[in-house]
Amino acid sequence: MDLTLIVVLVIALALFFDFTNGFHDTANAMATPIATGALKPKVAVALAAVLNLVGAFLSTEVSKTISGGIIREGGGGVQITPEFIFAGLIGAIVWNLVTWFFGLPSSSSHALFGGLIGAALVGAGVGAIDFGVVASKVLLPALFAPLIAGLTAFTATRIAYAITRRHDGRPDGRGVYRYGQIFSSSLVALAHGTNDAQKTMGVITLTLIAAGMQEAGEGPQFWVVASCAVAIAIGTYSGGWRIILTMGTGLTSVKPAQGFAAETSTAATILASSHLGFALSTTQVASGSVIGSGLGRRGSSVRWATARRIVVGWLFTLPAAGVVGALAAFITQLGFVGIVIDAILGLAFIVAIFVLSRNDRVDSASLEKEVNAAGQMVKIKKVKPKKPPRSQTA
Repeated sequence: MDLTLIVVLVIALALFFDFTNGFHDTANAMATPIATGALKPKVAVALAAVLNLVGAFLSTEVSKTISGGIIREGGGGVQITPEFIFAGLIGAIVWNLVTWFFGLPSSSSHALFGGLIGAALVGAGVGAIDFGVVASKVLLPALFAPLIAGLTAFTATRIAYAITRRHDGRPDGRGVYRYGQIFSSSLVALAHGTNDAQKTMGVITLTLIAAGMQEAGEGPQFWVVASCAVAIAIGTYSGGWRIILTMGTGLTSVKPAQGFAAETSTAATILASSHLGFALSTTQVASGSVIGSGLGRRGSSVRWATARRIVVGWLFTLPAAGVVGALAAFITQLGFVGIVIDAILGLAFIVAIFVLSRNDRVDSASLEKEVNAAGQMVKIKKVKPKKPPRSQTA
């Protein structure tokens, strides 16, 4: 098969993955402000899309981890061919769509890593994987980032409620957090762009290097950055309403002060990791922050059954995507016919998932209805100051 053609196919598939990453991870930034009524659903996803687009241009450290870290290439390393990168992307996309269908906020990042690792093991052997980078920049952040974000959100929630504690029946002033959420959720969306969009940039760059179209060790070219930024922005704007519903109302009843604390904690964790080049899961960070904020508010409760489902999804993401990527890689060994078979099977799966999702559709209107139905949980009532009792003496 012509090398240029397979590179074009890989780039197209990578951008489609970037699109699925966008709608899969919209909930990370916008689930809590939607749940509290700080932002209307369509306004929230439009804002997130713009900020994801901007964030994608701010850093390239994470893309370098993907293109020259996890999968060895060039410089005496083992090169993975574009055909096997194609197979790895199929593994990532399949798992992203499965978890989206069930409303599970799983990690698009780990789906990508799993798919690439599974395909690389089949295509180039164990030596193609730099397990040191996998452990230090993928697995360890996956363990610690949600805990750090959750602890930060717990502390921030406690502080937020302590600052606005009610005294003598006076208004508590917590309504201001609803406006603060517009800023904090925007910061999360911007941070998401600095981390997740770069993963697809790294995959495309890895493909170009493997095909001999770019020198090893170079960062992503501008057209790669721009195309990935646009793809993730379009995906973000499309919604991902199922996962927003789970994150916004399924884990805990979110009030504005909680939402503000969770979002600022999420943004701080993601921005720090992007600066250090850690390719962590923004979904895991956001989920940890929501749980931490739920624990931090008195009278709030975390729905641990939903949390367990999410954690199980996290545990299965990397190996499940790896298995699908490996199976697709076996098929690609048939040559051109294998690529065609993979493409047909992948397209059939995508169509099947979207057809099935129509039977239980979740869109912006149904999500807003759900939020309004739960509105009493997040509505902030102003408390009028109590009048002093009249003297009983004449």
